Amino acid sequence: MVRPGPSRVRVRVEGIVQGVGFRPFVHALAREYDLAGFVGNDTGGVFVEVEGDGDHLSAFVTDLSQRAPTLAQVERVTTEAVPRTGQPGFAIVTSVTGAAREALISPDTATCPDCLADVADPTDRRHGYPFTNCTNCGPRFTIVTDVPYDRRATTMADFPFCADCAAEYTDPGDRRFHAEPVCCPACGPALRLVDADGVPAVGDPVDVAVRWLRDGRILAVKGLGGYHLATRADDERAVSALRARKRREEKPFAVMAADLRAARALVHLTPAAVRVLTGARRPVVLLPRRAHAPVAASVAPDNRDLGVMLPYTPLHHLLIGRLGMPIVLTSGNTSDEPIAHRDDDVRQRLARIADAYLFHDRRIHVRTDDSVVRVFRGRELPVRRSRGYVPAPVTVPWRFDRPVLACGAALKNTFCVAKGRRAFVSHHIGDLENYETLCAFTEGIEHFSRLFDVRPEIVAHDLHPEYLSTKYALQRDDVELVGVQHHHAHVASCLADNGERGPVIGVAFDGLGFGPDGTLWGGELLVADLIGFERVGHLGAIPMPGGVAAIREPWRMAVAYLDEIYGDAVPDLEVLRRHERRWPVMVALARSGTNSPRTSSAGRLFDAVSAILGLRDRVTYEGQAAIALEQLAHRDERGGYRVEPAGTAPLADVGRELVRCVVDDLVSGVDPGRIAARFHHGLADAVVRAAEAVRERTGLASVALSGGVFQNVLLLDRVVGGLEAEGFRVLVHSRVPPNDGGISLGQAVVAAARHRGTPSS
Repeated sequence: MVRPGPSRVRVRVEGIVQGVGFRPFVHALAREYDLAGFVGNDTGGVFVEVEGDGDHLSAFVTDLSQRAPTLAQVERVTTEAVPRTGQPGFAIVTSVTGAAREALISPDTATCPDCLADVADPTDRRHGYPFTNCTNCGPRFTIVTDVPYDRRATTMADFPFCADCAAEYTDPGDRRFHAEPVCCPACGPALRLVDADGVPAVGDPVDVAVRWLRDGRILAVKGLGGYHLATRADDERAVSALRARKRREEKPFAVMAADLRAARALVHLTPAAVRVLTGARRPVVLLPRRAHAPVAASVAPDNRDLGVMLPYTPLHHLLIGRLGMPIVLTSGNTSDEPIAHRDDDVRQRLARIADAYLFHDRRIHVRTDDSVVRVFRGRELPVRRSRGYVPAPVTVPWRFDRPVLACGAALKNTFCVAKGRRAFVSHHIGDLENYETLCAFTEGIEHFSRLFDVRPEIVAHDLHPEYLSTKYALQRDDVELVGVQHHHAHVASCLADNGERGPVIGVAFDGLGFGPDGTLWGGELLVADLIGFERVGHLGAIPMPGGVAAIREPWRMAVAYLDEIYGDAVPDLEVLRRHERRWPVMVALARSGTNSPRTSSAGRLFDAVSAILGLRDRVTYEGQAAIALEQLAHRDERGGYRVEPAGTAPLADVGRELVRCVVDDLVSGVDPGRIAARFHHGLADAVVRAAEAVRERTGLASVALSGGVFQNVLLLDRVVGGLEAEGFRVLVHSRVPPNDGGISLGQAVVAAARHRGTPSS
């Protein structure tokens, strides 16, 4: 409490308050209220001392959070009275290092309108400059090497200020006052364009790059968090060449449109989608594509949706503005490798893909892929949480009493370090299947641990012994290891995402996860809190003929389901005719149990139905068959297959009965699009009835939905609507993905809760 009359207070501001113009804001606020003192950064956040009239001090402290800069996230403001000094003036003082690190780092942020105006103004000294930024925008996380956040602790330390930039940086009235990445053509990073042989282009790099893009070339473009591969989105020859060179057979590419008008020509936009597209984070947003969108067929083969984003750096604005058409902008890598981000290896890694390279000389300290989201009921549903979101913490209403490292899963890996009330979920690492990705994983853990001063005492991991993330955890010394079951981690992740402790009815639907009984789970109904869980239901287990081969070839799951249902009397289906020669072999394999582990996976159920309907017998990326099934479903079909839970085992017969209904309709000549919709609705309705059965037994009326299957918004909408109609409170994801990208958060909160010993402490 600030007392009336002249006094002095020491203020501590915590949250994302470094690299977002907070010190200049405090400086201006102090002058507005005629207060003396100083402000600075330290490893805990922002420290302030102010002296003056008591009423002015009170208003000043209130405004620190209520009028904070756009990019700031103020978590806490604390004050204490200190003796007056009588010294006049207000200053920004040198940052303080050495104490325990509590400061937060801002994510990278899209270029603000003021900086875009500078870039477009022929009279401005930053006209056409692709690295223009200010306190309200630009690179942050990808250039930070240490805290507190000062220029010397970023890769911009390589670029000393020119006199003009130094003047802006030290002028309290300038919007670039203490903007750490501030630069201009005289002192900042520069572009360089070379062809595939390393021969420098003659002329302005942007103009030549635009000309080469217009000619159908594939360019490697260095961005904020790594290299992208870019080519014209409307050029089938160029996009097909990119697919072949990148070894990415069918997985959709993202498209960058110049502005909302250009985006509207590609996809259908809702007000919520517009907010996400134009926000400071600038993710790729998956949206329904227009029938005659001007993009090549190879951009997103057989897909109703298109991943669209808007420019988020001045370089993007310059390129696409001058080109005048959308471009494919996809990660600079070959399939299954991390995105390239170092200049010294990019030409080797992308040598067989890129026709030219648009370099710049600002180092990228942390590789960061583009984020991907869907929009569900007006909110973001993350699919991949990375650039623009990381490293903003997920705050929770309980404490991590001991520092935690959670190692995540194998696919779509993220890790998480946590302390206090903050969980720092990493940027997207990728699938931990090779040495390069494992290196990105271990380097990322070291960087986060240093940046946020987390020295793990507890290390959480998945139960699957062959995950590289699990093996990494088991090799850590002097830590307490906590194994967390995969689907419990999914439900716990959803709880943490919503700031809840449970208990809840948890529905965890995904591809596969290792169960404590040694079998493969994936269609789970749990009663869970942050400490533990009870498996109260699951889809009936079905063999996976050939093990992991059944994931790559969904028709094998069709064999397994059809054999379990019909035995030797399988109806004369097209899927059987397509694989007539191998069908008996696969049946024998499934029945023998040899290399055919049984699984309750919801993802494998979607695979089976997709193959039966003739959509996918083979997939080239994870989840492709399920996506095709969602895409096929008629949106005007409201009916669903009625499948009743089997007595005391909710969901046990649901998969088999749904497949039986699919086959009956298919044999009767029902349109496959209607069958796909009825399958989705039938599964959703069965989930609702199963939850009702669990509520009747337990009294629980809250349901948490998690797992990669719940990225399917058709299924998700029907489940949420059905549960709400029956009086349930439903928790879904909005801060971390429901897929395995959110697993590390779930592992972290489970490990912490088990240490505390109670879910409510």
